[in-house]
Amino acid sequence: MSGIMNSMLSALHLGGKKEEDDAPPHIPTDEETKELRESYEKAGQGQVFTYWDELKPEEKGRLYSQLQPIDPEHINRVTEKALNPPQQEGEQQKPQLEQLPDSATTSTIDSKQGDIEKWHKSGLDLIAQNKVAVVLMAGGQGTRLGSSAPKGCYDIGLPSQKSLFQLQAERIWRLQHLANKAHQKDDSTVPWYIMTSGPTRKPTQDFFEEHRYFGLDRKNVLFFEQGVLPCVSMEGKILLETKGKVAVAPDGNGGLYQALIGSGCVQDMEKRGVQHIHAYCVDNCLVRVADPTFIGFSAEHDVDIATKVVRKRNAKESVGLILQKNGKPDVVEYSEISEDLAEAKDTKDSNLLKFRAANIVNHYYSFRFLQSIPDWAYKLPHHVAKKKIPSVDLKTGEQVKPAKPNGIKLEQFVFDCFPFLPMDKFACMEVKREDEFSPLKNASGSGEDCPETSRKDIMQQGRRFLEEAGATVTSEGEDAGVEVSPLISYSGEGLEFLHGRQIKAPAVIEKED
Repeated sequence: MSGIMNSMLSALHLGGKKEEDDAPPHIPTDEETKELRESYEKAGQGQVFTYWDELKPEEKGRLYSQLQPIDPEHINRVTEKALNPPQQEGEQQKPQLEQLPDSATTSTIDSKQGDIEKWHKSGLDLIAQNKVAVVLMAGGQGTRLGSSAPKGCYDIGLPSQKSLFQLQAERIWRLQHLANKAHQKDDSTVPWYIMTSGPTRKPTQDFFEEHRYFGLDRKNVLFFEQGVLPCVSMEGKILLETKGKVAVAPDGNGGLYQALIGSGCVQDMEKRGVQHIHAYCVDNCLVRVADPTFIGFSAEHDVDIATKVVRKRNAKESVGLILQKNGKPDVVEYSEISEDLAEAKDTKDSNLLKFRAANIVNHYYSFRFLQSIPDWAYKLPHHVAKKKIPSVDLKTGEQVKPAKPNGIKLEQFVFDCFPFLPMDKFACMEVKREDEFSPLKNASGSGEDCPETSRKDIMQQGRRFLEEAGATVTSEGEDAGVEVSPLISYSGEGLEFLHGRQIKAPAVIEKED
């Protein structure tokens, strides 16, 4: 990585280290303080030193360690660009939106069964060759769920009481088992790289320790931390959370890329010989981690990025859509699409919406693309989120917890790099929503994307698995289903022993009887 690129990464991201370091902070010399202070004052950000003289030596050391990696001039430029995006030369007032070309898309809903089986076998072969890795974006807390723990620790109410982390870990275990069985070996490995945030790093690692890594080899579960960015006022001034601490916020899921490089994860992948990477968000209880079919499809097409989508439920569903924007692959938010476009029908099938590929943040990356991160990461745009940010009132010295948004958090989106690709290096796979997408966003009782819907979707999927295997499921309530442990079935396979059996729901299938 070039020195210039390294400097830019440092200027933007303070992550890669734990938010609270156990080691005593470096106490800056008067000369170091003078040099740093001058750089901030020159950039018009000298307010961060307002209370410097009041701080104890250790507090000065911690504030210095926060401020030193930041280039305040660069923060100024990023903030200005985010608040006032420049008009690109020749940029059209109305972007040209089109469906992705047929050559870049497939659908497991109506693909030939032979193709699906071919991709699945190819993907399982790559897993057996230890060429597949998984990246999990798990920086969020379960605040909206009424929990202060990392969201992956959440129990959605399954009979087994398994957390989201456990469900995903067991799917990785099952894939390794299937690859070993198919290739008569015992060392198939899918390394799992888990991106946390400052507040979730320690509790996430403690949770895995407590549960003995859910049966996975701890050497193959690696934790890393996403970066943070300073919060700024509506006028672009860096905010102080306390007199001796800068207010910071996670840099968004788009911070994944620089965190992968800065943490050494990409280098670790190279040592392991990884060539294909699956990345996803923790809150999807149905996610098919390292899905062999998806990996096989993406590898066959030799793309750098592929993405899974589900069909938009209706024209008014509030989801981002994956499509062509001015000839490039992109994600367009529902608010950016006119009502006419949202309701437009596919010319090949009037029963389908023209723009229906709903983004579920479920991606494939080639290793060569991750290696190229330093070449393009600095081009990713920053987006503005106006938030209520607790901060010090510089007139009174008191911390204020505002009742309305008083500042800006800058964040990047993981899909902002899509337009960097030529269309022949991008692909899209449509999958069944009921089998692969059930996000956990809202508190219990909300009725949508909540613990109850997640639980129901897993139980109903298990019921379908059993019925497809030739079992009969009986129940008193229409919502009653079956929980099938990922340890015995990844996607419905391996349940032949239940053929002809009658299962009374709700039930849990943990092992072969």
